[in-house]
Amino acid sequence: MNKPNLEDPDLPLADLMTRWPQTIPVFIRHRMLCVGCLIGPFHTIADACAEYDLNKEDFMAELKLATDLD
Repeated sequence: MNKPNLEDPDLPLADLMTRWPQTIPVFIRHRMLCVGCLIGPFHTIADACAEYDLNKEDFMAELKLATDLD
């Protein structure tokens, strides 16, 4: 099985937060209810950004900063 890749557009939020739990505060800071959401295994970063009207590139930059992957 492949390791999760933060750049994968199909990466489910649940997998993202499992692999990089240090990203959870980013979601909380934006008042996103994604942490623990039952849709997390199905939603992607793009889905969440669309749902919360966030700029995907800016949000990705925050996630990368949280994971030290920039």
